[in-house]
Amino acid sequence: MTGNGPLSGLLVVDLSRALAGPHATMMMGDLGARVVKVEIPERGDDTRGWGPPFRWPESAGDPEGGDVGGRESTYFLSANRNKESIVIDLKQESERGVLLGLIRQADVLVENFRTGVLDRLGLGVERLHQVNPRLVILSITGFGHDGPEGGRSGYDQVVQGEAGLMSLTGPSPDEPQKVGTPIADLLAGMYGAFGVVAALRERDRTGAGSVVRTSLLSAVVGVHGFQGTRCTVAGEVGRAQGNHHSAIAPYGLFQCRDGAVQIAVGSEKLWREFCAGFGLDPARPPFGTNGDRAANLDTLVPYIEEVFSRWSAAELLDRLTAIGIPAGRVRSIDEVYDWEQTRSQGLLIDVEHATLGRLELPGPPLRFFDVEGAEVTPRSHTPPPVLDQHGAAIRAAIEGQG
Repeated sequence: MTGNGPLSGLLVVDLSRALAGPHATMMMGDLGARVVKVEIPERGDDTRGWGPPFRWPESAGDPEGGDVGGRESTYFLSANRNKESIVIDLKQESERGVLLGLIRQADVLVENFRTGVLDRLGLGVERLHQVNPRLVILSITGFGHDGPEGGRSGYDQVVQGEAGLMSLTGPSPDEPQKVGTPIADLLAGMYGAFGVVAALRERDRTGAGSVVRTSLLSAVVGVHGFQGTRCTVAGEVGRAQGNHHSAIAPYGLFQCRDGAVQIAVGSEKLWREFCAGFGLDPARPPFGTNGDRAANLDTLVPYIEEVFSRWSAAELLDRLTAIGIPAGRVRSIDEVYDWEQTRSQGLLIDVEHATLGRLELPGPPLRFFDVEGAEVTPRSHTPPPVLDQHGAAIRAAIEGQG
C-alpha cells in the first residue's frame, strides 16, 4: 500500500494506540510511507471505542436499539488514514514471531507503551536492533522515559495541566482551561515524526538505526515559546488573560456592534495606520507605545471596543482590510470545512471506506512543489482500516519470505 511521496518506499510498523503515536504514523503515511498498524485482538486501538460520535454502515443494525455491529469511531478515523491493520497478540510467543517478521523488513517502529512494557514482552531496544540494526525506533511517553516521574502515565488533559498550558489558557488566572483539541498528543506526534525523519537522514550517513524519544510533557514545554523565556529570562510568570496577547497590543478579540472580530496590530507602524483608519490619536496616553498599550489592556480594550461598537462585523472587517490591518472572524468548525480557502489548500480528502463507503476527511497540512513550481503533493489516500483488514495478506507475505 506504499504511496507516492517523499517517504515512499519506507515501511513503518505502528505499535502505538490512542493519539500521539498514531498521529505521528499518519503523518508518515500521508507522505507515502507504508504504515502497518498492529492492533490487539477483539477491540483494537483504544480509540475504536471512543465516542460518541460513531458512524454506522447502512447495513448495520439499529444503533438506537443497542446493535453496534460495524460501527466506526470518528475519533479513530481522525488519526489513522493511510494505514493497514493487522491484529497480533503480543502476549503470545508465536504471534511475536509475526511481529518480528515485520520488523525485519521495517525502517521505523513507533510505540507509546509505558516504560518497560516492551522489555517485558522480550521486545526491548537491544532485541529490536538485533533483529534489524537499521531500525529507527520512535518511543513516546507521557512524562519522559526517565527522571523521577518517568514511568508516569500521561493523558492529554493531565499533561496540559502539568505542563503549564492550562495556566496560560482561559479568561483569567482563576479559570484555567484546556485547549479545545488534544494538543499535547498532537504535538508529541508531530515532534516524533520530525525526529524520525531526522534519524532516517542520519541513517543515510551511518547505516545504523537509532532511538528517538519524546513525550507529551516535552512537546508542550517545547511550544511554550515566548512564555518560556518570559519566565526563565525575565522572571515573569505568565497567566491566562483571555483573548488578548500579553506582549503585543492591540492583538486579540474585540466586540463590535453585532459580534466580534480579531485584530493583530503587531508593530508601531500598524498602530499608526490603525489609528489613522479610525480617527484615533496614536500618541494618546497611555497608549503611545506597544509597552504602554500592553501594560494598560484594561483601558485599551474598552477604548477600542467603543469605536468598534459603531460597526457591524462585516463592515469592520472590510475597513480593517482596506487600511492594511491583519484581521479575521472566529469561525465554527463546520464553517472552516465549508470555507473555499480550506478546500483550496487540499485540507479535505475523499476516501472510500471498507464498510462506511465514501467519507470526507480532514487532509494532510503539507503541500509539495518541484523546482519548476508544479505541485507534486500526494493526492491518493487510503481510508482508516477496519480492524485486521489487512491481516491475512500481511501474514501471507511474511510467511512467503520465510
